[in-house]
Amino acid sequence: MSAQRIPSLKLLIGFEAAARLGHFSRAADELCLSQSAISHQISDLEKQLGQPLFHRVGRGVELTVAGEVLQRSVRQSIDMLQNGLDNIATYLDPGLVTLVCPAPLLHGWLQPKLDLLQAALPDLCLVLSCDETARFIDEVDVDIAIGDRPIQEAGLAERLFLQDEWITVCSAALARQLAELPLAQHSLHTGLLCLESMLTNDRTAGLFRGQFGHLRKKAIYDDPRLLLDAVLRGRGIACLPRLLATDNLDQGRLAILTDYPCLNGPGWWISKVAGQPRAEIVQQVFDWLLLQAFSTTAQ
Repeated sequence: MSAQRIPSLKLLIGFEAAARLGHFSRAADELCLSQSAISHQISDLEKQLGQPLFHRVGRGVELTVAGEVLQRSVRQSIDMLQNGLDNIATYLDPGLVTLVCPAPLLHGWLQPKLDLLQAALPDLCLVLSCDETARFIDEVDVDIAIGDRPIQEAGLAERLFLQDEWITVCSAALARQLAELPLAQHSLHTGLLCLESMLTNDRTAGLFRGQFGHLRKKAIYDDPRLLLDAVLRGRGIACLPRLLATDNLDQGRLAILTDYPCLNGPGWWISKVAGQPRAEIVQQVFDWLLLQAFSTTAQ
């Protein structure tokens, strides 16, 4: 048996209004139509379904059993459509700008600056994503992307944005404790918290056999944000990206251990469409980010 063809949304909306209001003329007023138009819509719908949906009661109408069943389904469908439209309303905001940024950089460097950005661009509605697989700029899903390498697509403007570095840090309280001790005794009072990728990276793995070799490994994390949280809780020493640690260093919650290694880290690249983007506010966010990067570099 073949599936019945679904009536048009126009007919179903007319039916729903008449069913809810119990009157064709009131439904016509609500939908800015004539009563004749509503009557024709209901008649067409009944013909398509092959059964009556209303019967007359005085000047109004009441639903038949079939009409009651259809009304429940149509009402649920309209509610679902309305919810969907409400959910996407944010994406119609003319101030919308979508930025893709790696989580550590967003968490440590950009997030603390967002109040400044909002003050500079009051109409901005920034969509922030940490989905690093979204390495494209299409001006629909992504306006600006930051990553550890250029995207190298035609039609993009890309530039080196920030230079990171690996620094050795611990909580401020632990730093005060260690400052009273010679380096050789640090291992008696604390341990090493590690990022898994650093243990397997050719460039950084040697640190853990050399300068960190006297410290016992207490935990290994695969997410630098969790590593940062552990350090802030005083659980040990860690080698972290400076830009991840920036806000906590500025607030005095973390301290740099100058007797431990410091290495050049990744360079962060920023990308947008070449020339004028789809909206002026996208260019304004891009320029603001470059200015903040320049300020960070100058410090």
